[in-house]
Amino acid sequence: MSKSEFRVDEKGIGTLYVDNEPFFMHSGEIHNSSASTLAEMKNQIWPQVRELNLNSLIVPIYWECIEPVQGQYDFTLIDGIISQAKEEGKKLVFLWFGLWKNAESMYIPGWMKTDSDKYFLAQKVNGDRINTVSPLCHEAVVADKTAFAAIMAHIKAIDENDCTVIAMQVENEIGVLGTARDYSPAANELFNAAVPAEIADLYNVSGTWKEAFSDDAEEYFMAYHFAKAVEEITQAGQKEYHLPCYANAWLKQYPWAPGSYPMGGPNASVHKIWKCVAPSLFALAPDIYVPYCADVMDEYAGENPLFIPEIRKDAVASSYALYAQLHHNAICFSPFGIEELALDPELVDKPPMEVMIALNIDPSAFDTRGSKEVLSATYKLLDELKPLYLKYRGTDKLQSFVRHGENDYGCFIRCANYDFKVGYSPRMSGKPLGSISVFELADNRFLFIGQESSLNIEVKPGENKIAGISKFEIGHIKNGEFISDKLLNGDERMAIRFGSMPTVYMLELYKY
Repeated sequence: MSKSEFRVDEKGIGTLYVDNEPFFMHSGEIHNSSASTLAEMKNQIWPQVRELNLNSLIVPIYWECIEPVQGQYDFTLIDGIISQAKEEGKKLVFLWFGLWKNAESMYIPGWMKTDSDKYFLAQKVNGDRINTVSPLCHEAVVADKTAFAAIMAHIKAIDENDCTVIAMQVENEIGVLGTARDYSPAANELFNAAVPAEIADLYNVSGTWKEAFSDDAEEYFMAYHFAKAVEEITQAGQKEYHLPCYANAWLKQYPWAPGSYPMGGPNASVHKIWKCVAPSLFALAPDIYVPYCADVMDEYAGENPLFIPEIRKDAVASSYALYAQLHHNAICFSPFGIEELALDPELVDKPPMEVMIALNIDPSAFDTRGSKEVLSATYKLLDELKPLYLKYRGTDKLQSFVRHGENDYGCFIRCANYDFKVGYSPRMSGKPLGSISVFELADNRFLFIGQESSLNIEVKPGENKIAGISKFEIGHIKNGEFISDKLLNGDERMAIRFGSMPTVYMLELYKY
């Protein structure tokens, strides 16, 4: 029987295992409505992603389609998508568009939308209701978890032997937007009461939420109640089928004011609460469209396994994919709207500029020029690199870097017997970012993978010697082994440069 599970490996690294083998998702997430018909999936989506070297696809499933009548389930879309994925030889992650999607309740069934007295909405401080079911509405949470549990039981019944579905996202970018918190009567009563014992113990505080947390009170309050709801939903689903589950976050970002981003979602500032209250989730995942993607990865990685279900899909994605896996041991890397990479860049549907400004989205994130070719090559390289990566990850013999910002001009890599000075190329539209990764195979033998960078070799400080190249090869990786395509010499040794496509060099050095 096949199985997908999250566990910590012998090196202490959180890893997704599928059929007892580490599985790294070189993936893409499709647009919100792309899975609403099986014909769209079959005729448009799968053909558009076939040349990207994906090993998985992230696909939404919709509560309004699955339970149009309360208590009556239609699993046609789920069945069809799983069947198609099997034919394509791809794994799936399903996004549960249930109670909450992008801080709203837009995918709930009609029978819930029309009964807002029972399934009550969150409110602003002036009493105006917003299109977000309150996490304090337990009747809504019970309805969601009942549907989610039915879905998980059905997936188990049809897919447990094949394990096509390897993980589930519970809800999507949850929180309340446009208000600091829910000001409904139920929320006000709890906000003005003493903080729950588990939060009091976690932070060593007492009193009401405002007394305990001052300016952070509203966000912490919403984080607690959203995490509590997600945990209840997740537990119900995993009781039926214990797939790994995670929640994703709309980033806390400029202009930073409460309500300018979804309050209570699993952004980094409230991970402590989410980890405590929702322990059934294996990861809290960032959706990244800002220019400073690498900074976000650095912030979310560590004790929290790095799982990136959404990230910008321009050519810089390939550089970030290398950094995510080789530096942060990412479980998943997945540009959003992945099907559009197959289209003419001029035909890619971009959000209106006023929307991008309102959501603080970098417009260049939707520039797909050159992205298909370089991301496809990067995914193929990472797949072939897997045996070598597994051998060296978690050691100081594997180092990986990427350009972090406009003032990041390069990096300095220290190895046992040699150092390397790396310069990043200026950022250009339609091109990857400067990136470099090195496997220190021996004291004098190095495998480099790079993009848009240059490399200079340095001896150690205080050594009265010069570094020389005894062998310089360009090649590719096959099943974890370097395969030489060409021996480089003469003028080609005068400068070591990495172009837009991920370039693989093997260097053997000496000193004289």
